[in-house]
Amino acid sequence: MAEISAALVKQLRDKTGAGMMECKGALTEANGNIEEAVTLLRKRGLAQAAKRAGRTTAQGTISSYLHLGGKIGVLVEVNCESDFVARTDDFSALCKEIGMHIAAADPKWVRREDVPAEAIENEKAIYRAQMEKENKPAHVIDKIIEGKLGSFYAQFVLLDQPSIRDGAVTISQLVAQASAKTGENIQVSRFVRFRVGETAE
Repeated sequence: MAEISAALVKQLRDKTGAGMMECKGALTEANGNIEEAVTLLRKRGLAQAAKRAGRTTAQGTISSYLHLGGKIGVLVEVNCESDFVARTDDFSALCKEIGMHIAAADPKWVRREDVPAEAIENEKAIYRAQMEKENKPAHVIDKIIEGKLGSFYAQFVLLDQPSIRDGAVTISQLVAQASAKTGENIQVSRFVRFRVGETAE
C-alpha cells in the first residue's frame, strides 16, 4: 500500500476541487496513482451530480462572451440552486468557459432532448441509406445507426460536445465537476450564438 502524503492529497485537491477526505480515499483506492484518483473522483462527481439533478435551479446568471474581436457573441443561461453559488468566481468561470466553447464549437442544441424528432429521423435515414448495399442484418444496422447518432450528438449537442480546451472532457462532465465542487445542481438552460451580419432568429 502506497503512503498517501499530505502533499499528494493537496495536489489532487488543487487538480479536482474535491474535499480532503474524498481525495485521500481516492488516492488510497488508486494506490497513490494521481491520474487514477482523478478518474475515480470524476466518476463519483458524475454520480453525485446525477443525484442532485432533480433539485430546483431557480438561481444563476446570464453570461455573455465575445469572440474574434467582437465578431461572434454568445449569451448563455446557467442555473444553480442558490444565489450564493451564482455569485462565486468558480461559477462565473464556468459560465465564461461554456460561453467560449459555444462561440468556438457552434452547437445547435443544449441537450439531446432538445433535438427535434425530425432531425434525428433525417439522420437515421441518411445512415440507413449509406448502408443499404452492405447486406448487414437489421439489428446490426440499428446498432451502427445508434453509434453514428452518438457522433451526431457529439458534433451538435452542447452537453455532448468535447470541451475545446480538453477533448477528453465533455461539457456535461465539466458541468458535473462544477456541480460536485459546489454541492449544487447546475444546469445549462439555453444559449444564443450570433455573428456580426447575421439576422437574429
